[in-house]
Amino acid sequence: MVTFIPYILLGVSLAAPVGPVNAAQLDKGIRNGFFHAWIFGIGALIADVIYMMMVYFGISHFINTPFMKTFLYLFGFFVLTYTGIESLINSAKINVLERKKQDNSLFKSFFSGFLMSISNPLTILFWLGIYGSVMAKSAESFSNKTFVLCSLAIISGILLWDFTMALISGIARRLLHSNMLYIISILSSISMIGFGLYFAFQAYKALFL
Repeated sequence: MVTFIPYILLGVSLAAPVGPVNAAQLDKGIRNGFFHAWIFGIGALIADVIYMMMVYFGISHFINTPFMKTFLYLFGFFVLTYTGIESLINSAKINVLERKKQDNSLFKSFFSGFLMSISNPLTILFWLGIYGSVMAKSAESFSNKTFVLCSLAIISGILLWDFTMALISGIARRLLHSNMLYIISILSSISMIGFGLYFAFQAYKALFL
């Protein structure tokens, strides 16, 4: 009998490392509260599921071509740098006492999470490597039905982490002083810009080196 707890823990461990998506989700929760951060995470999860399906159906070799890698690096650079700069500019607007939401659209939060994850080359390469390995191992031991259940367990782990991140950012918004939230927002913005510049460097290497 297959136990799915390790696959749930795998989903948590896949989502937990600090990266642009986690930084953006934290920033979203600090600015707009729990629900916006949670919906942002759901949007990012939809992108993860799309990549999982692409790996499952064997489309991954197309993404792995030099042209697509370069394109994705450039796209990731644009999205992350733009989002980071915009977030950096808006950091001064954080006011916890008034609790004004800067963005009342949950759909925009959802789309921001989806776009952030779908355009992140780390997400793409991550799923190609990690999920591809899980799929190869599971194919040897499990039936198709069991493999699908294992994939759902991984998704459940990611959902658990997204909820935890949204809860942390929502609590931080209520408990921390506005100056501390300002500092966290600044660091999150710089992190996104840093990842964007890293992807720009990777695109430069792919094009000219």
